[in-house]
Amino acid sequence: MIEVKNLTKRYGDKLAVNDISFTVEKGEILGFLGPNGAGKSTTMNMLTGYISSTSGHILINGKDILEQPKEAKANIGYLPEIPPLYFDMTVDAYLNFMFDLKKCKLPRRAHLEDVCGLCKITDVRKRVIRNLSKGYKQRVGLAQALINNPPVLILDEPTVGLDPNQIIEIRSLIKKLGKKHTVILSSHILPEIQAVCDRIIIINKGTVAADGTADEIAKNITNEHKMTLRIEGETHTSADKEKITSVLRSINGVKYVRADMEREKGIYDYDIETDGKTDVRREINKVCRENDWNIMMLQLSDLTLEDIFLKITMGEHIDLNNEKKEKKPRPRINLVTNNSSEDDASDEKKSEESKPDEAESAGGEK
Repeated sequence: MIEVKNLTKRYGDKLAVNDISFTVEKGEILGFLGPNGAGKSTTMNMLTGYISSTSGHILINGKDILEQPKEAKANIGYLPEIPPLYFDMTVDAYLNFMFDLKKCKLPRRAHLEDVCGLCKITDVRKRVIRNLSKGYKQRVGLAQALINNPPVLILDEPTVGLDPNQIIEIRSLIKKLGKKHTVILSSHILPEIQAVCDRIIIINKGTVAADGTADEIAKNITNEHKMTLRIEGETHTSADKEKITSVLRSINGVKYVRADMEREKGIYDYDIETDGKTDVRREINKVCRENDWNIMMLQLSDLTLEDIFLKITMGEHIDLNNEKKEKKPRPRINLVTNNSSEDDASDEKKSEESKPDEAESAGGEK
């Protein structure tokens, strides 16, 4: 339904979008993410034909957005971050105006009633848009995007200004629309993307940094398996914590253990990382039973979409686009190495002293 080929956009010497390619299939809801300045808004503006590309092609339902702009745009319903409303019009007048502007051939009255019903704005159709709340203005903007039942919907921050109940309603509506439409959804509310979208693209520094489901991207980012162990013991002195972490670290498959804060009186959390290949849960139960440590919780701590987004956009050079390419190693400080010379040892000591935060996050491992 949407095909982007080698899309590039320059503003003078600045390269805003750098040779990106992706496709979106019919009936797919795609989450489009990126930090400010990454090229996300520029890409969405090119997808809608609002601005032209420097090079590359965008096909909407087989129509090139530059070569056949009218035919391509006829397939798109667009809700920008700031809805394109005429504040002095009533909702009804505005929607009728958009109906004529899009040259919609559907039965006018029935179609507008359906659209207003979907967006929950039937009760404000006679009101002037200027006097509506921000949430209702957002709904009217969504309604204009739905006029003419376009096969492609591009929604930029569609839930901005909505209350929690309205957000849930719009999420449900987007899911419903995804059964008949191709939807590209951009939002800074990451749980919203994770709840609604079938697939996610993260753009960073003008390139596609990740493309896939949240689980697929997480597996490519790290093969480490994390879990949180919450246990109760008679005491939790420093010596106790050292013993607990030492015992847990001795389990085959455990790579790293860190004592966390007290969650309840006498009950502490321990963060555990495994090699991702060994199921250590039975062994954890065994050693806890042997040491009279009561397990209050043992929970897998898989990466959230927020974790994924931060890892990709905060400079961890991760290549997720081509599985055949050799993955670039993430930069980490070598704290444990087989030094071949005194110079090596000296360099390592300087590195460790100069970057204590990174050393701590590496968990004492390479």
